[in-house]
Amino acid sequence: MSSHPLIEVRDLSVSYRFAGQVTQAVKQLSFSLSQGETVAIVGESGSGKSTLANALLGLLPGNAQIDGGQLRVDGHDLTRASEAQKRQLRGRTIGLVPQDPMVSLNPTLRIGQQIAEALILAQGRRYPAVDADVLELLGQVGLDNPLLRARQYPHELSGGMRQRVLIAIALAGNPRLIIADEPTSALDVTVQRKILDHLQRLVAERGISLLIITHDLGVATDRADRLLVMKQGELVEQGPPGQIVSAPAHPYTRALLAAAPAFSDRRPARPGRSVQGTPILSLEQVGKRFALPRVKGQDPHFIALQGLSLEVYPGQTLAIVGESGSGKSTALRIALGLEAPSEGRVRFAGDDVTGLGWRAFRPLRRRMQLVQQNPFAALDPRFTVFDSIVEPLVSFGLLKGAALEQAARELITRVHLPLSYLDRLPRELSGGQRQRVAIARALALQPELLLLDEPVSALDVSVQAQILELLDELQRELGIAYVLVSHDLAVVASMADHVLVLRQGQVVEQGPVGQVFDRPESDYTRELIAAIPGRRAAAA
Repeated sequence: MSSHPLIEVRDLSVSYRFAGQVTQAVKQLSFSLSQGETVAIVGESGSGKSTLANALLGLLPGNAQIDGGQLRVDGHDLTRASEAQKRQLRGRTIGLVPQDPMVSLNPTLRIGQQIAEALILAQGRRYPAVDADVLELLGQVGLDNPLLRARQYPHELSGGMRQRVLIAIALAGNPRLIIADEPTSALDVTVQRKILDHLQRLVAERGISLLIITHDLGVATDRADRLLVMKQGELVEQGPPGQIVSAPAHPYTRALLAAAPAFSDRRPARPGRSVQGTPILSLEQVGKRFALPRVKGQDPHFIALQGLSLEVYPGQTLAIVGESGSGKSTALRIALGLEAPSEGRVRFAGDDVTGLGWRAFRPLRRRMQLVQQNPFAALDPRFTVFDSIVEPLVSFGLLKGAALEQAARELITRVHLPLSYLDRLPRELSGGQRQRVAIARALALQPELLLLDEPVSALDVSVQAQILELLDELQRELGIAYVLVSHDLAVVASMADHVLVLRQGQVVEQGPVGQVFDRPESDYTRELIAAIPGRRAAAA
């Protein structure tokens, strides 16, 4: 083992130039990383995490400039390295596991071809054993049937499988350091745990160093030997995870911990919450089958839901949890009338609405609204905030003129955004601000029920906390019922009254949130709860 650290950063400053403006992204940052060590860099959007990763990989964009300091990787000073020298380090010394496998993998190439490309690049030439090495790498990253996987295209694999392929590509050059940039942010909690467990096992077996870049404090505290907390380009705190969780020194770290659901207590049951009377929404023994292309010897139907029963009462939050493919989104679509159940009944405020056509269901849409997962996709980029918020009111022909303008002002104030934002376009807003606009739009028709589809999964932890607080406040003031679909059990524990656990279309458990989380009856529920990031550090 060499005596010098694998990464040594001294007083590094990086800035971006755009339209005559200079933005300081990293300010006099210093840290080191030794061979075999796992370090996590934590911070919100704009903290400089990705800029640091790109600097280490020699992949800073053309408008970025290293203003000062040193950046040494395996003894090589990258601040003065040529492009050829940086290329030598990429792949062979440093491997990257990027954030989004669907963006990072070529949809037109088979998985085996893409791993082979990385192996040939690392070797500098094609070599006879490349096909065998592809299969070995696929096996090493825990994919079953490597021969089949090598022949498949990215769209034929699940999100977790695609992430394993990216790990295989990162390992192709036999690097000494892997940079994992938000490696599991889009994955279910159990898949996330399996991927991170596997990555850690590979790191331990090969003696590789691991640099995890994440906004998820739970993941960072569970996995790292050392934590670096960044804010607006500056390193504000570093130390062992246990020390930072139990005794954070910097106010920003304390704020991050307070905002992270994994480190906050479940909210106490609110007094006077009645679940008597008529549920606002009930599903009774609902099932859903989808027709599949006919293949001899195979069932022509895929069962997405089977025997699903649930009730949501005014002012109550019901959370539906489960992994991808469990039927959560299908249940939401059936509740919204976008999908007809194959069997069972759907009731809204006691009325049977099963199988209503689009025209007959339309009046009910005033009473139930959807808040989608991705605030960047939910708003029309051509609409101002004003146009987006009043769109439902215009669509139903409810208000116009001065009354419409007054409604927009009241709605944007209710979600705690300034009136001046009404004239802005979505691209001028942050993710959290866009989600507030989406919530304001959902409130425009004064609904009795909001369906929340992963409403905070795309947001930083402190923004996430603000949105959850806003939803809690709106529920208390307006008495709205929520159906919350989420794969983040820490969010569910902090927000829900009642939890329903779905697995492969079937209910495995449901009950009050305290009962399900503290005394889970199903092995599957126990597995989901055990996989919540941050529990190791919280228990330490």
